Amino acid sequence: MGAIQVHEFISLDGVIDAPTWTVDYGFHPKMADVIGAVTQRSKGILLGRTTYELFAQSWPTRTAEDDPGAPFFNDTPKYVVSGSLTDGTWRNTQIIGPYDRHIIRSLKEELDGDLYVSGSGTLVRAMLADGLVDELHLFVYPLTRGAGPRLFPEDAKAGKLALRACESYDNGVVYLAYRPLA
Repeated sequence: MGAIQVHEFISLDGVIDAPTWTVDYGFHPKMADVIGAVTQRSKGILLGRTTYELFAQSWPTRTAEDDPGAPFFNDTPKYVVSGSLTDGTWRNTQIIGPYDRHIIRSLKEELDGDLYVSGSGTLVRAMLADGLVDELHLFVYPLTRGAGPRLFPEDAKAGKLALRACESYDNGVVYLAYRPLA
């Protein structure tokens, strides 16, 4: 059975919208190392519709020369949670239908490796509420966004997390890895 590994770029006040605001901080090489370690264990990519559509616009044309992550994103099976998307145009894509915790749990149990999730805020919030997320990999940026979708909405159930890793980078970003406690 695999684990669900969630990766998010997040502002200091918890906003996880499309991370165009990260550009000013650059992408520290150690951040690539962390993401590479998570994706190396992953045998599938689980995405919500919006993130899938954004990724499907940019990743298919990238090569390993452009970005070392391109083979993972292009070659790994992708599972898309969507009630409106009917056809995945990016290779190795399977639309699994609207969110259903039982389907996600089955996928997690059947896969021989981890599932990697990036972005996909609506999906991640639902999986957190249903106890399906095994680890959160957060890159916290030193800015506040004010308004925007948050990783944990106000009505989220209270919960505890265990810190698994913590690093800070000279671009001001802090990496935090948490495992939810049962």
